[in-house]
Amino acid sequence: MSNKIMVNPRNAYGEALIELGKKYKNLVVLDADLSKSTKTIMFAKKYPKRFLEMGIAEANMITAAAGLASCGKIPFVSTFAVFATGRVYDQIRMDIAYSKANVKIFATHGGISVGKDGVSHQMIEDIALMRVLPNMTVIAPSDAIQTGKIVHLMAEKNGPMYARVGRANAPLIYGKNDLNDIELGKGMTVETGSDISIIAYGTMVEPALEARKILSKENIKARVIDMHTIKPLDEKLVLKCAKETNAIITAEEHSVIGGLGAAVAEILAEKNISTKFLRMGIKDIFCESGEPVDLLEKYELNTKHMVKNAKKLLKN
Repeated sequence: MSNKIMVNPRNAYGEALIELGKKYKNLVVLDADLSKSTKTIMFAKKYPKRFLEMGIAEANMITAAAGLASCGKIPFVSTFAVFATGRVYDQIRMDIAYSKANVKIFATHGGISVGKDGVSHQMIEDIALMRVLPNMTVIAPSDAIQTGKIVHLMAEKNGPMYARVGRANAPLIYGKNDLNDIELGKGMTVETGSDISIIAYGTMVEPALEARKILSKENIKARVIDMHTIKPLDEKLVLKCAKETNAIITAEEHSVIGGLGAAVAEILAEKNISTKFLRMGIKDIFCESGEPVDLLEKYELNTKHMVKNAKKLLKN
């Protein structure tokens, strides 16, 4: 890891907002007393008249954003994932999803790798909550480069959207010119392989790539899919993986209930596809407080466990 370039996706979000602020004069940004953490403070300094500090009043922030969207603005709303979805679910459901409001919810500090903040801040249900809402697009970029690209796509495309990134610095997976063809709703084959497919998003894509390297030394060819858009899910790519490889693993820093693993399982079941399949994620539990690396080990969400699961799945 030491030789990898580490960049925080939150910084990429802040930088993308500044670029979009120049391009779209009707783009506005709202935050709930966390702009230093979400990096919307970067936009606030550049465009103070288009930044709204809403205070610790997340429900009001969501409804205000819906109102701004109804007047032709493009609102980006930010706070931690646990507040951006759980605390304000009714407002998102009625004012944004039901109304098809052009509001972009961009949450930070998703998953368990927020670390010592514990259960109150470890949001492992947000993808499921947003995924079940009609009209909502659900996204989770995997590195800073992809984050910047996706924020631009969110601004360009009309409709309700939810995106989440983690808290920590993350290794760069892509170069600046690697994502010129990226589309919402279309997964990306980062590495090819014929034995097993690892379908991941967000913070789990880089561990999947590391797992692939280790497996290749044992002559196991793993395909790595970056499924940055969880809804709408790239059904064709899932079926392609099922057809061309002998097994599928989904990996996400989220509950195994209602997230990517559940979405892939639904496709395989409905299409009557028989393949070896395993969901990696948080089981039906609340997690402990601790250092991110220790939590990811305890809850079996790292490269070591991906390798172990892949070998076990193929052996069985």
